[in-house]
Amino acid sequence: MNELLNKLKNGLIVSCQAFEDEPLHGSDTMAKMAVAAKMGGAVGLRGCWPNDIKAMKKATDLPIVGIYKVMDENTDVSRDIIITPTFETAKEIYDAGADIIALDCTKRRSSLETEKLIYKIKSELDVMIMADISTLEEGIDAAKFGVDIVSTTLSGYTKYSTQSSGPDYDLVQQLAEKIDKPINAEGRYWEPEQMIKAFECGAWMITIGSAITRPQLITKRFADRLNEYNTKGE
Repeated sequence: MNELLNKLKNGLIVSCQAFEDEPLHGSDTMAKMAVAAKMGGAVGLRGCWPNDIKAMKKATDLPIVGIYKVMDENTDVSRDIIITPTFETAKEIYDAGADIIALDCTKRRSSLETEKLIYKIKSELDVMIMADISTLEEGIDAAKFGVDIVSTTLSGYTKYSTQSSGPDYDLVQQLAEKIDKPINAEGRYWEPEQMIKAFECGAWMITIGSAITRPQLITKRFADRLNEYNTKGE
């Protein structure tokens, strides 16, 4: 088994990302977030865009799952491919220091296109690939195409996948049973016990972002619950 995969086994990867309209946007902040994640016990990081990845790489020695999100005002996140959509974006984050390249491997583009992209990244960059998928079928296909890790990242974020307010445990378990690749559980994990359940379902590793690194969303969960309580008391 690959040494890097062994380092990630049964471990927590912390996703450190912030868009331009978010308070924590900026490479310096993401580097500090990466250091904080390491201090807290993370075994890996997930970072977005070359500058952030470079800063995170300089700040810590943790392996980084790199992505490159491409979006504009017309982007429909349930329809469009935004996570590392091209070889060029993959190469940019590889050059920035990503140890693993994550990319959208959903059926929002053809299987042939996905297979060709995986082959090109593997043959020209010789780097590990994490397939971000939303269904069992997509995970099986990605494994056949030669990815190293299959991740449930996009379950609930494609129009045709299971829609849920919580983690997709069923998909984690189905993938673990059907394919011989490490499974990364990711997507809507907010509580430690949810994380444990994912491992019980067969996850190799887990990636958590918003519950750790997006304070505006963390605050909103508390505020929403308090508002609900106060409304009931009226």
